[in-house]
Amino acid sequence: MKKVLVPLADGFEEIETVTIIDILRRAGVDVTVAGIRTGELTGSRRIRLLPDAVLDDIKDNEFDAVVLPGGQLGVDHLRKDPRVIEILKKMNEKKKLIGAICAAPLALRDAGLIEGVRLTSYPGIADDLAASRYEESRVVLDGRILTSRAPGTALEFSLKLVELLTGKERAEEIGRLVLAPHS
Repeated sequence: MKKVLVPLADGFEEIETVTIIDILRRAGVDVTVAGIRTGELTGSRRIRLLPDAVLDDIKDNEFDAVVLPGGQLGVDHLRKDPRVIEILKKMNEKKKLIGAICAAPLALRDAGLIEGVRLTSYPGIADDLAASRYEESRVVLDGRILTSRAPGTALEFSLKLVELLTGKERAEEIGRLVLAPHS
């Protein structure tokens, strides 16, 4: 079973976060949602989630992928957390899958992972990703780095994660089950 880490901080974007977790779990992926602090975290629209773990307790565990949800405030917390930056760097060194949606590519930038990489993000931060080869596509895969734009692309992004982790057939099956065909 593939294992995915989803680091989470106050200010996370709810649609992106829940869609990633839900679609991956439907596909049989072992998802660990790890808060950067203990207790409930509050999203950008005041929806509260209780993470499965605290980042300190699982930061040394082995994962097949790390996926960062967006939400500007949440991303600001993630990118300022040295544990998150270290996890991103280690996952990159180990040639593991790294996903980031909306404003989360800023954390990839801060970890030094975007130079010359094809990626996308929420349009409002495109200028902050000048070292990349920026695209306006809804979902962009460059090697092991998968990025996407916003809440409206969260389902496509999540199905692509399923494809990369478990195969195209499984992604198509999950897409059919949720009435969102995988392309």
